[in-house]
Parts: sequence; C-alpha cells; structure tokens
Amino acid sequence: MSADARQTSHSSNWVPDRKDTILVTGAAGFIGSCLVKYLNEQGYERLILSDDFSRPDKLKNLERKQYLQRIDREQLLDWLAHEGWDHSIRFIFHIGARTDTTEFNRQIFDRLNVQYSQQLWNYAVKRQIPFLYASSAATYGDGSQGYDDDHARIPELKPLNPYGWSKQQFDLWVLSQEQTPPFWYGLKFFNVYGPNEYHKGRMASVIWHAYRQIQETGIVRLFQSHRPEYRDGEQLRDFIYVKDILKICFWCMQHLPPSGIYNAGTGKARTFYDLVKATFAAVNKPLQVQYIPIPEDIRNTYQYFTEARMEKLRKAGYTDPFSSLEDGIADYVQQYLLTHQYY
Repeated sequence: MSADARQTSHSSNWVPDRKDTILVTGAAGFIGSCLVKYLNEQGYERLILSDDFSRPDKLKNLERKQYLQRIDREQLLDWLAHEGWDHSIRFIFHIGARTDTTEFNRQIFDRLNVQYSQQLWNYAVKRQIPFLYASSAATYGDGSQGYDDDHARIPELKPLNPYGWSKQQFDLWVLSQEQTPPFWYGLKFFNVYGPNEYHKGRMASVIWHAYRQIQETGIVRLFQSHRPEYRDGEQLRDFIYVKDILKICFWCMQHLPPSGIYNAGTGKARTFYDLVKATFAAVNKPLQVQYIPIPEDIRNTYQYFTEARMEKLRKAGYTDPFSSLEDGIADYVQQYLLTHQYY
C-alpha cells in the first residue's frame, strides 16, 4: 500500500488501544520518562522501555511507573527480532538520542542519532508500525532560513553543531525514503523544560539552573549578548513545557494526522529575562540577575532567536492551547522542584 493510500485509509485501525504494546526509546531520560508517565495516566501500561539504564540517577525517572519490560539500547533491535514482541508492538515513540550540544565527536552522533534511528525506522517499515521520532529545533541553526517546517525548506537548513547536524541528517534521510511506516512523525522539539531533567547537568533547562542558583545564592546568572542587536538577557527562545510536548505526542498516536515533520514549540518566543523573572516569582523571591560571558566553546554556535511556526500542526488538527511561560514555570517549580518530586 502506498503512503498516500495509507493516509486516506480508515486510521482508527492503526490506533493502539490500552491492551496493545507500545515501545518508548529514551525512556529513562527527561522527555521519555515523562511520556511513560503520561501514557500510564491515559491507561497504557503495556510499555517496552529502552535506554542506557546504566546510570542510577536516570533510573529514578522510572520509579512508580508501569511497564512490561526494560531493554538496554544496545540490545533492543536484536531483542525485538528474537523475542516475538515485533508482531504485537502497535506504536513506536523514538525519543532516545544523544542530545549534548557541547559534544563534538561526530561519530557518536552518527551512531546513536542517525544509524540507530535508521535501523529502528526500517524495523517500523518492515513491521508496518506507526513511528514518531524526536527531531530538534537545533536543525534550524542560526535561524537565517527561518523556522518553517515545510518539507521543501528543510534541505536549506544549516545547523550549528554536530548534534543539530545529526538530527538534520536523519530528517533528510527520512524525507528521501520511498518505503515508510504506515504513519510517521518527526517532531522538532524546541526548548523543552520540566520535571525529570535532574540528571542532565549542564544540558538541563535554564529554568532548572535558575532555580538552583536562586536557592544557592539568590542571584541568577544569564549570558551576556555578544551581538549588538540583542541586549543582555534578551536572547529569545521558544520555551515549551514538557507536558505540552506529551500532549502533542499522544495526539499524534490517537489521531494519526498526515505523516511528516512538524515543529513542536509554542510559536511565541520569550526572553531569558522573562524566564528568570517567572522563576523568581514562582519561589516568591526578589529578582536579582548577573550577566556573564557566553563560554567560548559554545559562543560561535549559540542561537539568539528561535520561534516555531506552528501553522502546520494546527492545520493538521491540533487545537490544544500551550502553557504560557509563566504558568509552565510555576507548575514546574512549585509541583516538582520545590518538592523534589518526579513526574
């Protein structure tokens, strides 16, 4: 069956119910573990979880979550082929990736973000399983080509670091494939924040770092601007609360919109100053900001502006509103950071 024919066929036949098995990669990470919890809340407990489970700090993300089995990332593809699960998995959420934007070893990204994703895609094609994977706004580079998720524009993008290039390379490979899963989605995640990112260290969201600094010193350090058109702290990002990301992922599984690559942001850029102001307000402490130089190892690859164009997802039928930056930060800080809770 052609991709076009599949898209126009009765999609309800492809929607997994609560008795079906779902595979989640990156399941012990930030977004992946939140997705596992969200699926549990919707009644889905027949989950196969895959990740690098060697880090105890990541395993805390899976406490009190319901699932069938954990399979190490390096054994997943062989396990699927030999354990019989390949016939019963009804949806794949491929959230796992190496996401460190300060890592410059391209071989790591080629293996984990490109080749591994290609193998999992080919498996989904062979078994005809709907497939959703995490792309990234890092593919947009310095933003000079805009933030349009039109497939025709994607080859023009020039990411600023090996992580972004790996996501771009997989996006382009996907768009070149004649054989596809019955439904597939590449979600370009913008700046995601929220619970379960405790293990990410330097790569955790600015909200997490701001909260830590407020508790430790009462002062938040923000990067200075090294470009004259931006004042210090007024670099802009499209910050999206992880719970909004989860809703998009689940909606794709439930409604199976037209296959393709979609932006996953709010469509509204906000400054880092706004973010810090909201974080201070969430802990009810006075605003104090100190500006510091951007570290030299990331200065040349630092994005000053990101803002998702969200018309494509809206036209596909997604109608839920996105959390404001203030509401998302208040929920994150008060429900999770202040209480040391996981989602």
